[in-house]
Amino acid sequence: MAAFNWVGTRAAQSVLNIGPLAILAPLLDRLDLADIINRHLPPDPQLEYSHGEVLSLLLAARIAKPTALVNVAEWAKKSGAELLWNIPAEKLNDDRLGRALDAFFEQRHAIQASATLHALQLADLSLERIHFDPTHVLLEGAYTSSQPRCTDSTVLPIRPSALIDPAHITYGYLVKDQKMVQVGAAAVIDKLGAVPIFAHVVSGNQNGHTSIHEHFELLRQHLPLPNRLLMISDRGTFSAGHLARLAKHGYQALCSVPFSDFRSLYDSHADKLHWQKASYLSIEQRRRREKGSALPQEHYEIALLTHALIDVDTKTEVPCRVIFTYSTADAKVCQQTRQRDLARLRAGLDKIAAVVRRGHAGTKLADIPRRVANVLGKKAAAQYVRWELKPLAAQEQAALPPPTRGCRRPTHELVYHIDDTAAQADTRYDGVSALVTTASWNQSGDLLFTMFKEQNFLETGHHQFKTPLAVSPVFLKSPLRVEALVTLLQIALQVYQMLERLYRQSVPDKAPVQEQRMTAETILRVFEVHGVLTEETPLGRVVHATKPSSRQQKILSQLKLPTLAKYLAECLPPVPC
Repeated sequence: MAAFNWVGTRAAQSVLNIGPLAILAPLLDRLDLADIINRHLPPDPQLEYSHGEVLSLLLAARIAKPTALVNVAEWAKKSGAELLWNIPAEKLNDDRLGRALDAFFEQRHAIQASATLHALQLADLSLERIHFDPTHVLLEGAYTSSQPRCTDSTVLPIRPSALIDPAHITYGYLVKDQKMVQVGAAAVIDKLGAVPIFAHVVSGNQNGHTSIHEHFELLRQHLPLPNRLLMISDRGTFSAGHLARLAKHGYQALCSVPFSDFRSLYDSHADKLHWQKASYLSIEQRRRREKGSALPQEHYEIALLTHALIDVDTKTEVPCRVIFTYSTADAKVCQQTRQRDLARLRAGLDKIAAVVRRGHAGTKLADIPRRVANVLGKKAAAQYVRWELKPLAAQEQAALPPPTRGCRRPTHELVYHIDDTAAQADTRYDGVSALVTTASWNQSGDLLFTMFKEQNFLETGHHQFKTPLAVSPVFLKSPLRVEALVTLLQIALQVYQMLERLYRQSVPDKAPVQEQRMTAETILRVFEVHGVLTEETPLGRVVHATKPSSRQQKILSQLKLPTLAKYLAECLPPVPC
């Protein structure tokens, strides 16, 4: 940007560190986010700045440096965001941000869909394969005003009016003594990673069945889903009803399932299954093979079985395939875990038995079941244990040695038995799991298994949602604004992932692996320091952008984004001559 030569007394100068905003601001413009929001939210003549401008700034604040709404104004002033968005910091009080979130809530699903369609066009991605996975957001505060949402998920389709109330902030089953909401998140995934496309907030005490049901209906309402859509999700969302619901609309499903529900099916066909080695390998396993590492080279095996499920609601049959999978690594972990847990159970039960046998005056028999339950816990190996407090006959008591000081002659003994035969028999299930799919037969089990393993990218997105974006815990008092902010931050996660994807797409195939796997976190770290010089003059504030470093310049060039100087020249009024 051209320097402005002021004739006269030189005004005080100050330096602002724009930092990551030097790349986030032009990226948000390329994603057209502010305009997309404004197209869905009618302008308010009483507001000096549009909701799109305010919310895109709030979104950038969350990516660059997560901060509470009450501190956004101060952050905008110190970071220079008020320059890039051309909004004075004092206009960004928490009341103005709150009103923008109120307006956003009414159109949150439509805005997400529009932002997604634009992002997918830039990334050259389609909606043919959608991955779904729920996560949770913890909240601080009582939220006594939050009430159950007035919606019945059995009524199809879910009408927008049914979601006019925010999700119920309540205690869930994941974390004790803390209120939460569940967030169903969908993404499009390929070898470059995941791009979030849609999020829907449900009550904290609802399960994955409700979440995926409402999510699917909203996807149908707001996005142009292709005819042969494949929806992939984890076992918490699986039900025959979910498969039937997708099939009714010509869509396909691929879900992991609780193996216990398919154990008998596996047992009846185990001897007839045809196992084949899966082509999928994790990044670490590929590295071991490429480097000739001496570390174990693990692999997966799969076997397919034609099957049919019955939807209990409609009583209709759902033809499907069950993909049984075997992991050599998981098999080893199962064996090690079982042996470790059995050893711990023996040691713990022996200790309690010794306490009972000692007969200390402070030992109460009524407390023993609780102590045994604590030892057993939720260990899978606990199923092999049988125990009882056996009363001692008079002759048995007399045969015991005299009690020591402070003890009394015991009246019971703890007797337990661990069924090692059953434990050994269950080793045939080690490393075995199952998937169910309604995908057409021209999609091989090997390809479907590879697609399912890419579900890990979505789980990585949950981690980024809660760490770089610091979405949890949320401190807003209004349940409506909580849901609006959580949904807005899912769009922020989409922006975050788009930054990573657009960069990876621009990297040549022959580039070093480190360059091909560049993350958004690393890119933003490169822009951690990027300053501007501001000078107050009688004609107004003059801004001079510093020259980007060679690394920053390279990243901006690869992304085809303008430098800070060019961007400021476009968004700020010109320097007077």
